[in-house]
Amino acid sequence: MFEFATIEEEKLTFKILVIFGTRPEAIKLAPVIHRLAERADHLRQILVVTAQHREMLDQVLRLFNIKPDYDLDLMRPGQSPFEITAQVLLGLKPILETERPDIVLVQGDTTTVLAASLAAYYFKIPIGHVEAGLRTYDKFQPFPEEMNRRLTGVLADLHFAPTPTAREHLLHENVPAERIFVTGNTVIDSLLSVSNRPYTFNISPLDRLDFERRRVILVTAHRRENWGAPLRSICAAIQRLIGDFSDIEVVFSVHKNPAVRQIVQAELEGLARVHLIEPLDYEPFVHLMKRACLILTDSGGIQEEAPSLGKPVLVLRNVTERPEGIAAGTLRLVGTDTEHIVEQTGRLLTDPNAYAAMAQASNPYGDGHAAERIVTILEGWLQGHIPNLSIGGSV
Repeated sequence: MFEFATIEEEKLTFKILVIFGTRPEAIKLAPVIHRLAERADHLRQILVVTAQHREMLDQVLRLFNIKPDYDLDLMRPGQSPFEITAQVLLGLKPILETERPDIVLVQGDTTTVLAASLAAYYFKIPIGHVEAGLRTYDKFQPFPEEMNRRLTGVLADLHFAPTPTAREHLLHENVPAERIFVTGNTVIDSLLSVSNRPYTFNISPLDRLDFERRRVILVTAHRRENWGAPLRSICAAIQRLIGDFSDIEVVFSVHKNPAVRQIVQAELEGLARVHLIEPLDYEPFVHLMKRACLILTDSGGIQEEAPSLGKPVLVLRNVTERPEGIAAGTLRLVGTDTEHIVEQTGRLLTDPNAYAAMAQASNPYGDGHAAERIVTILEGWLQGHIPNLSIGGSV
């Protein structure tokens, strides 16, 4: 005799397909994945990785003990957005046909996000977008991330905005207010969990740096718009700073992309007190940020993370989709002009009041409970009602 589920049981059992492909996506979705696992009796999650980044993604999966159900393993040498988009669409087609989830969840602004959202749209599957509403309104800065996130915003049904400013962007684009939820950024959830763990560096040169007596400046630069002359200008600024300040050490985390690596190595390799290191796993990188004096970066994620660690961030870009940090005083746009980078970094190194104003400013990107809000909202929406939740409220 067949056994049929009751109507109540059907309402309480839903399938959420979570798709991601890069290290930043994995970091920011990890707390959501863990929260969903806590409600596995009625929220079944299926994890799909595209592996748009392979090695960098895998170390985050290990750190957070995440085991994908499907791995498209798409990373190829020299891949472009053309290949990634096409391969993600083709790779997801049979998975979506088989699983038929109630909603697809994506995060951020990668090519994986755009392609996954388009694939879900083709199957008329609702889309939830974590970290929605970030904008520069310059379609080539950052490239291709700005258009990835804007196009995903057009396709999405639920928009999890990290800040009120992101919500305002979505409202301006005529997204219905009842589909937008200000949750905070899930990266803060991950950051706080990892930074609270005890950690000792066991790799050179970090195991030999005296973080107590030397001022360590952490540098990262990898954005496409900074390839070429802008990156050379950044390297020239580092050379100047090393000459101007005898007590600083510069740690430059060099992206694996040859367009970045060739320039940085040519300009900075062998320079005294400049340490070129391979990209770190997430846990040691968090603890490197925690022990650094200040950070120069073009990374979006670091703009969100470092303020929670009390670290001033000078943004090596002309525009940022994270203006909340500028307004709060945790970030300062310095671009890629050598003179301007030297001037602004030097100010922080010589003016204790200027440094304290940035280091002590409140982080506008979250309180460490974003994932709880997102999962509660998802659960309510799937069941036909949406809790009245926003950052600062209870979950």
